[in-house]
Amino acid sequence: MKKKSASQSAFFKLRVLVAVLLCFAAITLVLFAFGKASAQPRPPAQNPQPVIRAQYRGVMPVVNFDISPPLRSMKPLLPKGCTLRENEEEGPIPLGPVGRVVPDPVVQRVLGKIGIPGPIISFDGNSNLCGCSPPDPNGAVGPNNVVTMANLHFQIFDKSGNSLFGPAANNTLWSGFGGPCQTENAGDPVVLYDQLADRWILTQFTGAGPAFFECVAVSQTSDPTGSYFRYAISTGANFPDYPKGGVWPDAYYFSTREFLPNGNFAGAGAYALDRAQALAGNPNPTIVGFLAPPTPAYVVGDGLLPSSLDGQTPPPAGSPNFFVGSQDDNGPYGAPSDGLTFWKFHYDPGTPGNSTFMMTTTLATQPFNSILGLCGGTRNCIPQPSTANKIDHLGYRQRPLFRFAYRNFGDHESLVTNQSVSAGTGPSGEVSGIRWWELRDPNGSPVIFQEGTYAPGLTDGIHRWMGSIAMNSLGDIALGFSASNSTVFPSVFYTARHDGDPPGQMTLGEGSIKDGVGSQTGSPRWGDYTALVPDPTDDTTFWYINEYLSSTGAVPWRLRIGAFNLAGGATPTPSPTVTPTATPTATATPTATIPPSPTPTPSIPESPTPTPTATATATPGHPPPTPRPRPTPHPRP
Repeated sequence: MKKKSASQSAFFKLRVLVAVLLCFAAITLVLFAFGKASAQPRPPAQNPQPVIRAQYRGVMPVVNFDISPPLRSMKPLLPKGCTLRENEEEGPIPLGPVGRVVPDPVVQRVLGKIGIPGPIISFDGNSNLCGCSPPDPNGAVGPNNVVTMANLHFQIFDKSGNSLFGPAANNTLWSGFGGPCQTENAGDPVVLYDQLADRWILTQFTGAGPAFFECVAVSQTSDPTGSYFRYAISTGANFPDYPKGGVWPDAYYFSTREFLPNGNFAGAGAYALDRAQALAGNPNPTIVGFLAPPTPAYVVGDGLLPSSLDGQTPPPAGSPNFFVGSQDDNGPYGAPSDGLTFWKFHYDPGTPGNSTFMMTTTLATQPFNSILGLCGGTRNCIPQPSTANKIDHLGYRQRPLFRFAYRNFGDHESLVTNQSVSAGTGPSGEVSGIRWWELRDPNGSPVIFQEGTYAPGLTDGIHRWMGSIAMNSLGDIALGFSASNSTVFPSVFYTARHDGDPPGQMTLGEGSIKDGVGSQTGSPRWGDYTALVPDPTDDTTFWYINEYLSSTGAVPWRLRIGAFNLAGGATPTPSPTVTPTATPTATATPTATIPPSPTPTPSIPESPTPTPTATATATPGHPPPTPRPRPTPHPRP
């Protein structure tokens, strides 16, 4: 064997040393890269589940249609009293969290450090005339008007807070229409404003049976005090509890929580009312219906929420409407994980039978717990001053809260929604907070872009719940909500963030539409939903409709309406008033008229047209705001 020279041996050792160093360097780079990547926030993985297709119910019948006289010429009816508040009492209310409670990893424990501008305007809406609860306050805003609805009545204002019509019982809208839509005032109302068409949509359900209806009124013009196309849409023998609506270019979409005649839960209903036909006053528009199965129960939970378009930029052509639900592994329905169920509703106007409604994925969220242990298996959760009575949190309901607000920014599509949750335990005990989410790429690979639990109550002891969330054209996100504790009367607050601020954080402090002045000492029920909507005039101002107590007592709730702009400033200038077109003669019912209910509701006595309500007053922020000039929006990721 030939012996290596000294120089060859040295060269060989050098090569081995270099190889070892390069290998070490490569391993170091890999470990560094892995550590760096794992330290960055990553979008939650999708929870693999099979696609769930809802049962196609066919084209649903319009049982009655007409064109109303101008609303301004109709006499407002007075609400006569309370109806049984739907099926909200049904379903399990857990004594406490069902499974192991994981600390909320995205909780915001303190108020944002940047002052938020106070409200531009704040004024009272309709009040409780009959001792009923809950009010379910909501509304919508157009170029010149604010329209609000509660379970008893509705009211139309100009944007200075002057009443133009009402308050009037909701079934005033269907005076002379016939059937349960006229004789019942069952509630669960929804107001929508179609910004693309400059029209209004007002709805409520019927509850007496044996046949049930969603009563829909679509304004004939941009004037909400004018005439309406009126529809009675049958859901058959299924009671359509908790209807919620959304505006989309191809249809008006509605969700329901349906019950069989024997009281058993039938599943989540989903409906598409052909928008073009409804706007044209077609007496028999196409309405496609689906029913999502009630099992597994956690998939539909306590209801789904359709998306609703904000802004003038529609979704990409052919986009389905998106529905969302929520599931909590500490909730009552056996969910395997915390998540948002994501659904797509494709409406085919040419061949309605080709329409589809399906759950396409479950988006895994950061852990949250919707069950408050302090409730003790009841609705009575939120403390108030000067009374031992507590009011409803409703977080145990497995569903996001109105609205599922959609906006197309051109370079991306975003949707936002929220749900009341337990934020954990602070110095004063367990407190309520609001988990909110922003979703992106809904028709591609949907992802939770950011999420957070707004809960400064962990520091200040104030419970925050019953939220509504929206985005404006700048990408700012605002959140309105109820707030209360043993020293703070139930109040109407709001917070917000600018586009590009740290993800998951409401950075702009907190403002007050109305500081509460009383506690509710009767029913524990609170509003089941509220409404935060952008002003279509400037597309940056937000309007919020919620409730407060005008004095301590049984249920003296009153609606409160307010507007705020994150850059401060005045109320957006109304658009020029459009002269309403002439009202066509009412069209005859296209099919059989609605048979009278077995136990007709007595007619509500008419009242004289009320005088305008008190002039609106501005309310300072809470705490005192320190407005800042609106910065140039940050580039969107």
